[in-house]
Amino acid sequence: MPQVASEAVAQIEYDEDSRTLFVRFTSGEWYGYLGVPARVHAAFLASESKGRFFQERIRDRYAYAGPLPSPGGR
Repeated sequence: MPQVASEAVAQIEYDEDSRTLFVRFTSGEWYGYLGVPARVHAAFLASESKGRFFQERIRDRYAYAGPLPSPGGR
């Protein structure tokens, strides 16, 4: 589980089979973003500002579920 250095995003996971991007925010809550292409996940991990990338490229662009107890709702 990649932990990241960000004021907004604490952790990022990706399920390639379901194309679900799991994001744990610094509040501790997990959300799953559905139908996210692998290239967007890779760009998110590589981005300099995780918060800015999330706001510009993920939020309001993908359906989501959450808050979840953990990735995949496990």
